Amino acid sequence: MADLSFKEIRKRFQVPPGRRVRLKNHDAGWSGKGEFKDVNQDELKERAVKFLEKNRRALGKAQERLYANDTFSLLIVLQAMDAAGKDGTIKHVMSGLNPQGCQVFAFKKPSAEEIDHNFLWRYMRALPERGRIGIFNRSYYEDVLVVRVHPKILDGQKLPNGNRGSKFWKSRYDDINTFERHLVRNGTVVLKFFLNVSKKAQKERFIERLNDPAKHWKFSFADLEERGYWDDYQVAFEDMLQHTSTPWAPWWVIPADHKWVTRTLVAAIVTDAIKDLRLDMPTVSAEQQRLIARAKQQLAAKGA
Repeated sequence: MADLSFKEIRKRFQVPPGRRVRLKNHDAGWSGKGEFKDVNQDELKERAVKFLEKNRRALGKAQERLYANDTFSLLIVLQAMDAAGKDGTIKHVMSGLNPQGCQVFAFKKPSAEEIDHNFLWRYMRALPERGRIGIFNRSYYEDVLVVRVHPKILDGQKLPNGNRGSKFWKSRYDDINTFERHLVRNGTVVLKFFLNVSKKAQKERFIERLNDPAKHWKFSFADLEERGYWDDYQVAFEDMLQHTSTPWAPWWVIPADHKWVTRTLVAAIVTDAIKDLRLDMPTVSAEQQRLIARAKQQLAAKGA
């Protein structure tokens, strides 16, 4: 996998704007075997781990330039079914970052105050400042996923009376696209990852959680209930990907059955996105340089 060029990664995993998406055509268990027939799975995994570590170091340096320039920000959106590996991806990919320049938000059920505003409001409040990386573990896309699968939630959103059919969801897609376009125009790079886990792999991870006392805290019976709506969620995800993958904020469909594949691809894409900004460390003015020279002299003097 480490031998794939970024052009190949984009071609394979990025959703072209407006393209109809069928998740059954995206292999959740992809690990690069087809591209590297002469390499076995263990060798692929070893290469990927080395590639991940290389990208983590590069990401750390890129983040330093992003923070120092204080012009751009980066918003990373992670969406997936339960047990797809969102938490682990954040932990492993972002472990080399300076915590001062990175923030993570995991959004729960909206509060009364949040319901009294439009569905984007609470996410706007959590956007990363210039120079920082913000990670949304679930996001405003929940309002075209969970809410679409469970439309009764709309009854509690205090919306004006109106049609709740296809035009309603199209309007929400339009709101999201306009919101993201506004962010990009104002210096926020938006990276959106759908972690594509198979139903079989999700089941295995649920069983692992149930069999390991150290992971019991991760399990919620609600996750199992949501699994019963698997097909409905697949349709909602497909429509979301089709209608909100745009030239300014495209979606990436990332295979999630192998955690090392997920983490390697996300790290490569995030690192490349910051590199594309072509940021250098900021230079200082002539006056500041004179002050620096004076400070050096004072500290070098005897008794300083």
